[in-house]
Amino acid sequence: MRDVLASVDQPLRLVFGADRPVYISTSSATGFMEAAIRNLSRRRTLCLVGGAFGARFHAIAERCGVPADRLDVDWGDPHTPNLLRDALNEAPGRYDLVTVVHSETSTGVLNPVPQLSEVVAGFEDVLLAVDGVTSVGGTKIEFEAWGVDFLLTGSQKALALPPGLAFAVASERALARARSIPSRSFYFDLVEFDRRAREFSTTNTPAVSLFYALQCQLERMFAEGLEERFARHERMARRTAGWTAELAASTGASFDVLAPEGYRSPTVTAVSLPEGVSGTAIVAGLAEKGITIAPGYGKLKEAVIRIGHMGDHTEAELEVVLESTTAVVEATMHSTVANVASDGGAE
Repeated sequence: MRDVLASVDQPLRLVFGADRPVYISTSSATGFMEAAIRNLSRRRTLCLVGGAFGARFHAIAERCGVPADRLDVDWGDPHTPNLLRDALNEAPGRYDLVTVVHSETSTGVLNPVPQLSEVVAGFEDVLLAVDGVTSVGGTKIEFEAWGVDFLLTGSQKALALPPGLAFAVASERALARARSIPSRSFYFDLVEFDRRAREFSTTNTPAVSLFYALQCQLERMFAEGLEERFARHERMARRTAGWTAELAASTGASFDVLAPEGYRSPTVTAVSLPEGVSGTAIVAGLAEKGITIAPGYGKLKEAVIRIGHMGDHTEAELEVVLESTTAVVEATMHSTVANVASDGGAE
């Protein structure tokens, strides 16, 4: 097991853009979200919420009894540096931790983490914890250069592994904070994760088969090349945005990418639907063709469809998905119009 852990150490550091050990937990990424809350906040946390997973950070804090406030934006909008700076300036010394989701899976928004980190760095004793679940492995990450204190991801998204592993890296400031909190958690103790990672060991019984899968997948990722992998994700994101514009033009309906230009995730695109078009109906129609996409998440369930283009997905596969989605959308819209006409005739 030590040999396996030693073999993945440097590749994982490159994926995270880190000079420090990357911790591996047999858990989902939510486990390391909880670790961020339990290990890094002594006073109060400010949770940046612009979607379901930003809200999850706040829900974890509430469940763990850690005081926390939300800084909300509309779902589909990013958190800007000025917005964060104003919030921190309004309550000097109130917060010691800020949480943010880099690529918000529920909306397709890519938050500007490097700029947000610069803001946090201007406030003494405040740390920044980042959910990178659909960004790590799908876009270039620079943990040290960005000045992030804690960054986490899960195995089953852009890393294209089976679910069951979580990964994280912590700054020395984050570890110092964790050491100062006696009740920081047992299973998700970052101090213990750091100690064991440096020994090429695990904190608890590992899911051994998944570690072998990780070893294999990292070899495949580096055979492709990280830069090419990131470029492929960007091309698929641009293609999906372009397809959305084409769909709007061909149908004359208001299909649009939910996230604004400049803040779009390279790994998942949320497409907002015109009134009367059901996200779940489109998803069901594609399922009949053997294709899986996602409806909107939470309150966006009917108003959005989400197309994932991450991990080992190819551009050729994406074209099949987009062509099939166009056909299902057109059929759904035709059925809706026919039903409305039928109802009108009955009246």
